[in-house]
Amino acid sequence: MLRTQTQLFLAFLRIGLFGFGGGPSMIPLVHQEVVERHAWMDDETFADVLAIGNTLPGPIATKMAGYIGYRVGGVLGALNALIAVIVPVIVAMVALLGLYARHGDQRWVQGMGQGVVPVVMVMMAKLTWDFFAKSRASLGWLVTLTMGAVAGGLIYWLGVHPGLVIGALLLAALLRPEPRRTASEASK
Repeated sequence: MLRTQTQLFLAFLRIGLFGFGGGPSMIPLVHQEVVERHAWMDDETFADVLAIGNTLPGPIATKMAGYIGYRVGGVLGALNALIAVIVPVIVAMVALLGLYARHGDQRWVQGMGQGVVPVVMVMMAKLTWDFFAKSRASLGWLVTLTMGAVAGGLIYWLGVHPGLVIGALLLAALLRPEPRRTASEASK
C-alpha cells in the first residue's frame, strides 16, 4: 500500500514537474508513466480514460490524475496523485510569473517559452502516431482515416468542440447493436 502510494506520488510529481505547456502536453507524460513505466493500465484503457476525460469540463491533467490515482490506490491514491500533479505547477507558476515580471523583456526569458514548443510538438506527434497505430490495428486503415478526417473537419473547419465529437463517438459506440452470433459461435 505505501509502496503503491509512493509510486503514484512520484509518477504524478514527474508529470507535474515536466509537463510544460499545459494539460495536453502532459498527456504523453501520463501515458509514459501509467502505461509504459508502471503498467497500471494498457493502451486501450488509457485511450478510453483520455477520451472520457476530454468530454468532461476542467483540466485534463487533474482529471486523469484523479481517476488513475483512484483506480490504482483508492481515494487516498486520487488525492495523492492530484496533489503530486498540482503542487509543482503552482510552485512553478508563482516562480515563473515572478521571474517574468522582473525580466520579461530579456531575450533569454522569451526564449524559454519558445524553446519548449518544439519539444511539446514532438511529444504530441508521438502520442498521435501511437493512437493512429492502435486505431489502424483495431479498425483498419479506411475507417481510421475516415474518422480522423471527419473529426478534423468538424473540429477545425466547422468549429465543433472536441468534447462534443468525442461524446458523439462514445454515444454511437454505446448505441451500436451487438453483432449477431451464429449458432456455432453461441455453442462455444
